[in-house]
Amino acid sequence: MQCSWKAVLLLALASIAIQYTAIRTFTAKSFHSCPIPNPVNCSLSQDTDVADRLCDENPTFPYNLSRKTHVLILATTRSGSSFVGQLFNQHFDVFYLFEPLYHVQYTLIPKLTQSKSTTDRRVMLGASRDLLRSLYDCDLYFLENYIKPQPVNHTTDRLFRRGASKALCSPPVCESLGAVDLHLEEGDCVKKCGTLNLTLATESCREHGHVAIKTVRVPEVSDLRALVEDPRLNLKVIQLVRDPRGILASRSETFRDTYRLWRIWDGTGRKPYNLDVTQLTTVCEDFWNSVSTGLNRPPWLKGKYMLVRYEDLARNPMKKTEEIYDFLGIPMDSNVERWIQNNTRGDRSSSKHKYGTVRNSAATAEKWRFRLSYEIVAFTQHACQQVLAQLGYKTAASEEELKNLSISLVEERDFLPFS
Repeated sequence: MQCSWKAVLLLALASIAIQYTAIRTFTAKSFHSCPIPNPVNCSLSQDTDVADRLCDENPTFPYNLSRKTHVLILATTRSGSSFVGQLFNQHFDVFYLFEPLYHVQYTLIPKLTQSKSTTDRRVMLGASRDLLRSLYDCDLYFLENYIKPQPVNHTTDRLFRRGASKALCSPPVCESLGAVDLHLEEGDCVKKCGTLNLTLATESCREHGHVAIKTVRVPEVSDLRALVEDPRLNLKVIQLVRDPRGILASRSETFRDTYRLWRIWDGTGRKPYNLDVTQLTTVCEDFWNSVSTGLNRPPWLKGKYMLVRYEDLARNPMKKTEEIYDFLGIPMDSNVERWIQNNTRGDRSSSKHKYGTVRNSAATAEKWRFRLSYEIVAFTQHACQQVLAQLGYKTAASEEELKNLSISLVEERDFLPFS
């Protein structure tokens, strides 16, 4: 049977998005080690059924016997995810990667920060799950499919925010460092260490007891079900949420061009007619859907999911971090404790860098109250009322109330991990 022109077009799109990852996207199965057949003559579904049956009859993958814990920090931009990532990056036995899915997004969906296409999202998520699975297995070579230009002899200088990963800026990955370089700034790491050798990075990953990855490019925890249920992994998800009002304020300040219309509204008091409200509502919808899944406690998430509010972490960073490590079953490291003590009591000048983590954490969590006009706050409260109530964020009925309530805008809630 000949393929229609629509089928040919779809196949062409899939090949642009890398056939291997796209084909996996269109299945609801967990990951297979068996080869995935090519969609020849439009017979994709039939061939996939055959492949699934062969894999079921001849399983080739082992269960996770390494006792590694695989941690995924599931967040959105400007929610405190870099701060939470450091709670793992500082641990001596955790191999931490900062936003490796950046490369998937900008290879498969170039020039789009957040694609609204359902097809693009499915392709992106399928490729992301494949990459995450490989990275948790310490196969960093899989990244080479997405780094542009492609690494030569497994070396590259294009890994996104390489300096944000302590393991990638330490021996044996970086052999040029001395004792005085143990606490490198992110930019200094790249200057002193040179190009990244992915072979050495893979070896370092395998020497660590656990692997943690932070991402803001997976919308909901349900998108991770195939990974959570994969018997080769011991994946635990830390879902980080933040008051949407605080997220909007932080994004408006950090991404000034992208959020220009919000800034105009804030400065003039007049709402632009062409304001892109999805920049706010998408965050609230993703939070609502994902948190609802987690709080409904489906069997596949048992022992695998913990909800963390940024505000709780900011108020009691040591206590909350201890709870996170207890949930993961990983002993807390003194390096983590020392980092918390040194990085949550910063003065006003310590938080100038937009991606920095040295700051007065409690003050940062509530700073949005003085950045946003009450008109925008009221609009946000209306647009996100469901998720605000779900997560225990109080609304302010007036500008005076907004300024005076301070951190009490966050209700006391004990989101216990699903065990």
